[in-house]
Amino acid sequence: MQSKKYIMGLFKEEDRAVSTLLVLKETAYQFHRVHSPFPSNKIKQALDLNKSMVGYYTLAGGILGLLTGFVLAIFCSVEWKLVVSGKPIISLIPFFIVGFEFAILFAVFGNIIGLLIHCRLPDFSGLKHYDPRCSGEYFGILASCEPQQQEGLRNFFKKNGGEVKVFD
Repeated sequence: MQSKKYIMGLFKEEDRAVSTLLVLKETAYQFHRVHSPFPSNKIKQALDLNKSMVGYYTLAGGILGLLTGFVLAIFCSVEWKLVVSGKPIISLIPFFIVGFEFAILFAVFGNIIGLLIHCRLPDFSGLKHYDPRCSGEYFGILASCEPQQQEGLRNFFKKNGGEVKVFD
């Protein structure tokens, strides 16, 4: 059984990489991923990705943290009654500080959990089809094809102005 061939097109210009990506999505070749030396809004728009769910984890963590901070502060005030000048034991205004700090802490925890779940981190499988030049000045577009289509995919990347790297 023949396995797929993975070929990466390397582009120095962001616009050329974006135009190649748009054309590649309409061909018979299978697109896998894009490597960029910096975050690119043009590439993000070309990929037409769905909105991330990580923000909802951050929001849920923040709300849970706010409630936890209030509950902890109220519990401590009720358990150890420190009456000062006849002020009420449960005074909500000072508890906002504790609730705010817990909200920030739990929001960070929620964000990390959301990243681990939805971004499938850590992902070491992408490293076997990675070119280190994509960390410097090149944009890399990884695609795969059947072995008999390998020359066509190589020519496709060259025709669009890119360098080609074939992975074994």
